[in-house]
This record gives sequence, C-alpha cells and structure tokens, in this order.
Amino acid sequence: MAAQPFAEPALAGLRESLAGEAVTPGDAGYGEARALFNAMIDRRPSVIVQCESAADVAAAVRFAREHGLELAVRGGGHGVAGTATTDGGLVVDLRRMHAVTVDPDARTARVGGGATMSDLDRATQPYALATTGGRASTTGLGGFVLGGGSGWLERKFGLACDNLVAVDLVTAEGAEVRASEEENPELFWALHGGGGNFGVATSLTLRLHPLPAMSVAFLFFPAERGAEVLPVYREVLESAPDETGGGFIYLTGPPEDFMPEHLVGRAVALVLVTHAGPEPELRRAAAPLLVLGHAAEFIQELPYAELQCMIDDPPGLRNYWSAEYLRALPGPAVDAFCARADSMIVPSSTQHILFPMGGALRRGDSGWPLPWRTAQWVLHPFAVWEDPDDDERGRQWVRDARTDMAPWSAGEVYLNFIGDEGRERVMAGFGAGNYRRLAGVKAVHDPDNVFRLNHNIKPG
Repeated sequence: MAAQPFAEPALAGLRESLAGEAVTPGDAGYGEARALFNAMIDRRPSVIVQCESAADVAAAVRFAREHGLELAVRGGGHGVAGTATTDGGLVVDLRRMHAVTVDPDARTARVGGGATMSDLDRATQPYALATTGGRASTTGLGGFVLGGGSGWLERKFGLACDNLVAVDLVTAEGAEVRASEEENPELFWALHGGGGNFGVATSLTLRLHPLPAMSVAFLFFPAERGAEVLPVYREVLESAPDETGGGFIYLTGPPEDFMPEHLVGRAVALVLVTHAGPEPELRRAAAPLLVLGHAAEFIQELPYAELQCMIDDPPGLRNYWSAEYLRALPGPAVDAFCARADSMIVPSSTQHILFPMGGALRRGDSGWPLPWRTAQWVLHPFAVWEDPDDDERGRQWVRDARTDMAPWSAGEVYLNFIGDEGRERVMAGFGAGNYRRLAGVKAVHDPDNVFRLNHNIKPG
C-alpha cells in the first residue's frame, strides 16, 4: 500500500470538521465505499469523504487542494470511464446528500447532489409530476443533468437540463455559489452540458411536469426478424406524437414468465415503446408494430418510477459503451445495425440500441452547448459482461458498432453515453464555438483545472 500523502493530524482535523465521514484504506467499509458500477475500474483513493452537507464538500475540496491530492467527485458512480474515483487522491462522495424536496404548487423539485433517478422519481410520483430522467434508476442525478440528460421523456419534456432552474455549487476554491438565469448566468449556461468541470453540484432545482399516466410496451422478436421489424419501428417513431418514445434493442432474452423458453438466453430483438399517457393511447400509437407477430409481449400502464427501474443492470459487471448520433436511418443503416447484433456477447447484459430523437428534444433551446440534440437517431452500443476474458471482445464490439454507422453520423455526441475517447470526441460533445466559451467559464471558476476527472474542458 502506498504511503498516506498527508499527515495523520491533518486527517484528524478533516474528520473533526465533517458532519459526514472520511474513509481511508485501513477503515472498515473502504472496499465497499470505493467500488463503482463498472467492475473494470479498480482504483484506491487515499481518502473518501462521505459528505452530508455543502460545508463537508467545501472542506473536502480545500483539503484536497492543500495536500495536492487529485480530486474526484462521485454521485451515482455510473460513468463508464470511472472518473468518479482516483488512485491515491480524494473522492468527494455525495451519496449521503440524496434528499428530494418537491414543491407541487411551483412544480419544482430541489434535489441533493448525490440523489439517484429513483430518489427523484419516487418523490415526485405521489404528485403525478415528473421530469426527464435517465433510463436506469440507480444513475446519479447530478452528473446526468449537468451532462445534458437524455431519457424516456425527452421527446415530451425536453432534456433534463432544459428543465434546470438552479444549481448550488462548491467551486475549486471551496466557495458556495448559486447559478440560475439571474445569478451567475454564464456559469448557468455552462452547466447545461458542461458536466462537472466547474465545481461540485450540491443541489439542483428542476422543473416538473404533470404526468398522470405512463405506459410501456415490450415486444420481443427472434433476432433474425430484426431487419424486418426495424423499418416499421422507424416509420412509427418518426411520425409519432411527442408523448411516444422508446428504443429498438438487441439483447439476451430475459428469463421472464412472458418469454417463450426457446428465446431465453438467446439474442432477441426488442421493440420498446414508451408513452406519456394511458395504455389505449400507446396501443394507438404503436398499432403498426402490434400486428407484426411478436413472440412475446409485456404491455402495461404503470407508474413512471416503475418503468425507470425495469431494465436496470446490477452493479459489479464489466462495462464499455459508446454512441454515434445519426442524421438519418436509411435502409443500409438498418442493415448495418442489425448485422452487428450477430457478434454481441450472448448471453450477457449487453444491449445494442437505437433511440429515436425528435419532439421537444429537437425543439429545445439551441443556445445550450449541446449540438447533438438535432440528430434523428442515436446508436448506443452498451456492452456489459461478466468474464474478464471477454474484455477485448466487448470493447471491440462497441468500436465496430460505431464504425458500422459512421457513414450516417452527424458528428456530435452526448458525452454521458461515452467513456474516455479522446480530445476530439470531447470537442464533438460541445462544438468548437461552445468549447471556447466553456473554456472561458472554466478559467473563471476553475483556472487550475482542479475538476479534471471528467470530459475535461481546459481553462481558456
């Protein structure tokens, strides 16, 4: 074990200043505290500060700077590249800061920086209110929103960051600031996609929308029928109302009661249709898909919070993902996408995904640093497996899936969907002009690039 990079009295002083706890390698619970969602990431920070308040966050940031420690910020810990931790540095762990306060009259929710999608969705559900969340209930809300925030409801309510009202932030100097349209408006602009580059978000206030009903249809087909079914799905979604969304997904047939035994554990094609409304409306929107002769189905009206956790993957598996945003999905693109499913790791939790875009997502504020929002479709090869011997196979499959779709690529990318893919991909996430403006904001709020474990924007 490497020597502790700070004196014991300094650590004792940090511990005394905290409402939360500082966990170091010799402490019980250190192994659990340092584990991330992606089992491929195995790093050993010198100290993990489990914060309970913005004051704890500020103390942790100051301690890291005083002792020259690399600083990582952890919310949900889902980021595939593992930037929520560090070897030898300090982790600001926000998970204890997960409270959600809903104001049903103002239709807003104030959410702690360590809250997950599930924390938000279950707090707003009793009021029949919701906002765009991610597609997994265990994803951390802070990184999700500040990176843009793509989810099932984006065609109806826009991206998560389109619904951002205010952010409370601890800066690289350990100061507490607030960003909104009225306070620090340039910083507020940067937080619509710029991620964790500018500080630690200790709370976010989000706009909510009425959502009295939510419906979902899972239609399963043998994998070999995918190239026949996908064009129908494309036509349905490209003309569907804003309430309707979903995805076309190749995956391993799950062991559910509704799944025929001969498809369990084999590659299947899933037509997933979500609808922000009652089941009869979903059936009308999805009518051309319901007559294609699917092998299994699950169609139901259900609480949005339940939909959000229906396709959660467990932590502790090996993950590698990427994305390609597409101008269009013509016949050759359909064929290329479907052919790549043949080389998926099966059985596994791998998913080969196409998400439809459009609706409020496309109509949203074009001033935010999110150039990808006007694409038609997004490819999201999401490789998840158990055996370390499959590591290279899983990574190469994702790269090949991107290469297949390159002829139709719009060139931009949602950075929450990818890991560390180099400088050019970071630039593609913002656009060159937006990047220069973001670098100026970075120079004001983090001139020393303390918050660099992310899709990093270097100070301008």
